Amino acid sequence: MRIGMALSYSGGFKETVEELADYEKAGLDIVYVAEAYSFDAVSQMGYIAAKTERVEIASGILNIYSRTPTALAQTAAGLDYVSEGRFTLGIGASGPQVIEGFHGVPYTAPLGRTREIIEICRQVWRRERLQHQGKYYTMPLPEGQGTGLGKPLKIINHPVRADIPILVAAIGPKNVELTAEIANGWEPIFYLPEKAADVWGASLAAGKAKRDASLGDLDVVGQAPLAIGDDVQGFLEFGRPMAALYIGGMGAKGRNFYNDLCRRYGWEKEAEEIQDLYLDGKKDEAAAKVPYELLEKMSLIGSEGHVRERLAAMKESGVTTLNVSPIAGDHKGRLALIEKVKEMAADL
Repeated sequence: MRIGMALSYSGGFKETVEELADYEKAGLDIVYVAEAYSFDAVSQMGYIAAKTERVEIASGILNIYSRTPTALAQTAAGLDYVSEGRFTLGIGASGPQVIEGFHGVPYTAPLGRTREIIEICRQVWRRERLQHQGKYYTMPLPEGQGTGLGKPLKIINHPVRADIPILVAAIGPKNVELTAEIANGWEPIFYLPEKAADVWGASLAAGKAKRDASLGDLDVVGQAPLAIGDDVQGFLEFGRPMAALYIGGMGAKGRNFYNDLCRRYGWEKEAEEIQDLYLDGKKDEAAAKVPYELLEKMSLIGSEGHVRERLAAMKESGVTTLNVSPIAGDHKGRLALIEKVKEMAADL
C-alpha cells in the first residue's frame, strides 16, 4: 500500500515544499496538489518537481471543463517531463457551482467528456497526429466551424511517457464504472471501507469487466486524516466542518453528489438535516449532525492498535494508495506520523 499526502500550506507554500523533502526521505510515495478555485495547481506542481527527487506528484484534481483536452495533455506531458516521469494526471468533473460559477462554463456531460478527454490525452502522448471526432470534442474543427484552416498536429516534444497515469475522482455509480473501465486510478471521497463494496462494488465490477488488460490493476486511493496515540480521539471532531461543507453546501438541493453519497451510505435522514441546516446558514448545527461513525470509519485516528485495524480494513476493501492528512502540532510530529504509517502499512 502506497502512502500519499495532500499538500497543505497554511503556513506558506514555499515553506511547505521545503519540508516536503523530509517527507520524501521518510518514505512518502506521492503528494496530491488540489486546485478547486484556489491558485492553479500546475505552477505549484512544477515548483515541487524542482524541489524533490523521488516522490510522485499528482494533481488532485484538475477539472475537465476549464482546460481543453489537449491543454490537459500538454500540461501532463510538461509536468511529467520536469519531474522526470513522476507525474499523475488527476482529473474530475468538480461540480456545477464551481464550473459555472467560477469558470462560467456549462456543466454538461461529465461522463462523456471524461471518456473523450482520456482518449485524446493518450493519443497526444503517443505522438499521433490528433484526429478526434467525438460527441463533445472534434479535432481538427470540421468545415463550417472556425476558419477551416485547422489540420491534424502531433505534439512537438517527445513525452517522457506515452502512458502517464490518469486518476479520476468519482463517486457516482456511472462515473465509478467509467473510471474502473478506462482510468489507471480511482479516488473517491469519504471512503468507508466497510461500506465501499455495497455502494461501489457493482459499478467497479461492471467497469473492470470492460477494462483493457494493458492498463493493469486499478489503483484505489483512499483518503483519511491520520493521528496515532491514546489521546487523539478528539481530533475526529476536526472533520465535522469539512464533512458538513461537502454534504450540506457543495451543491444545490438535488445536485449535491456528496449528499447523495451520504444517503447511499445509509444516513438519509442525517444527509437531509445537514443540507437543510447548512443551506439555511446554520453551519455549526449542520456539522453537529454529521454521523460520528462516518467520521470514525473514514479516519485513521486512535491508538496504534486501532489504526492498524483501520489500515487492515482499508487494504481488505481494495485500497492500494492511502492519501493521509497527518494531524500534529508541528512538522516534526507530522513527519513522525508519515514514518509510522509507512512502517505499519508495510507490515500488512
